[in-house]
Amino acid sequence: MAVLLFSFIILYFLSIGILIYGFDKIIVFEGKNTVPKTKFSIIVPFRNEEQNLPPLLESFSNLNYPNDYFEVILVDDDSDLKFQVSSFKFQVSIIDNIRISNSPKKDAISTAIPLAKSEWIITTDADCIVKENWLFVLDQFIQQNNAEMVCGAVSYDCKNSFLHHFQQLDLASLQGATIGSFGVSQPFMCNGANFAYTKKLFLTLKGFDGNNTIASGDDVFLLQKAVEQFPEKVSYLKKFETIVTTKPLDNWKDLFYQRVRWASKTKVYNSNFGKILGLIVLCGNLGFIFLLLRIWNLEFGIWNLFLGLLFLKIYFDIILIQKTQNFLQAKTKYILLSSLLYPFFSVAVAIYSLFGKYEWKGRRF
Repeated sequence: MAVLLFSFIILYFLSIGILIYGFDKIIVFEGKNTVPKTKFSIIVPFRNEEQNLPPLLESFSNLNYPNDYFEVILVDDDSDLKFQVSSFKFQVSIIDNIRISNSPKKDAISTAIPLAKSEWIITTDADCIVKENWLFVLDQFIQQNNAEMVCGAVSYDCKNSFLHHFQQLDLASLQGATIGSFGVSQPFMCNGANFAYTKKLFLTLKGFDGNNTIASGDDVFLLQKAVEQFPEKVSYLKKFETIVTTKPLDNWKDLFYQRVRWASKTKVYNSNFGKILGLIVLCGNLGFIFLLLRIWNLEFGIWNLFLGLLFLKIYFDIILIQKTQNFLQAKTKYILLSSLLYPFFSVAVAIYSLFGKYEWKGRRF
């Protein structure tokens, strides 16, 4: 048993090392001065987001991009109150979601795409804020690369609380894994809050067919289908000016359910790399928890070995997280405490996602 645990822990170190190597291989994009060329349709699914939509729309109005080169399609997924759109210089419309599957967000995107006037689709969330050069840099990237799907980064706007900083560190680890996987040509994960692709590619992939029984995954399943069929058309845009900022959750229950929703997709990944990496991380964290719970019963030599492995785990994790935090330009606190809590949290999420139900937007899945 001990040999098996230590084997998974060593595999964990190797996996994080591969992601660190991959992260450094994705260079920061340096765009050339070009005239805007790409037109975008920005799709925003929402449900009861009347407090969050105005700041998002205001950030769109501040974009350094021609107003007639983008439109915004808000897709109302059965909100309690109808959201009224103010007057903007760019075109914005509200449509009702047409539910045909078990996934409200996938349905919302599928509802909007036939109505989109532009070839390039961007999805983001109602509780997000975009930077002024978001579309400008994305257009440069599209003009300079043969891409039909572009993934971008997401960060939290944290307040001074342990819960918020814990979420930022957790998100940084996910963003680091995302960028690292692109760097080793094994992309398996992205974030639908900053996700762009052509309508042609979406239709060629037959949209969300094959995984619309799963409530979440409008981003990763589409990415994995694209990587499987057209890997040369999938790219990651590593640039601070294109990072989308979103809000962290304010209680542990909502955070737990959100991470369960994210984790529930892992078991049906098309990516073998993603499945294997997820299993190694889970078993590595289980090994650390097992050793930690038995630490008082360990022999002195094994106890020293465990402390050494714990130090190495935290060290490797922090390298990847710090690289990601530097890119995101995010400042976080409680790194040591979060690193000690994270194995318990992630294992609980992973195990619960296999059997339990979760709540999201007032619905139970």
